[in-house]
Amino acid sequence: MVSELDPAIAEKLKLNPDGLLPAIVQEVRTSEVLMLAWMDEEALHRTLTTGRGTYWSRSRGCYWVKGESSGNVQKVCQVFLDCDGDTVLVKVEQTGPACHTGTATCFESRELLETSE
Repeated sequence: MVSELDPAIAEKLKLNPDGLLPAIVQEVRTSEVLMLAWMDEEALHRTLTTGRGTYWSRSRGCYWVKGESSGNVQKVCQVFLDCDGDTVLVKVEQTGPACHTGTATCFESRELLETSE
């Protein structure tokens, strides 16, 4: 599949050897990190043009739109490319839980270290 991503955007991307970028997904209202997903040029194009969080599933080998089957949709508000061009930040309005396990985020109750000062 040939991506229709704007060539001016595509030339800024530094994809990994699999042709992917990590996409950090953040709730726009609270700045809470919801999840990490993967995008290729086509997933980024679809996200930018539809306003729906669209990602590449490495395990299934296909595109998926967040909430398409669960109803827990992501309305994309802003998309940023980091300074190195190798990560995108997707700020969304999340409806329902972001994690497929039913938790609000993919990081909820999964602390490896917590320090108190």
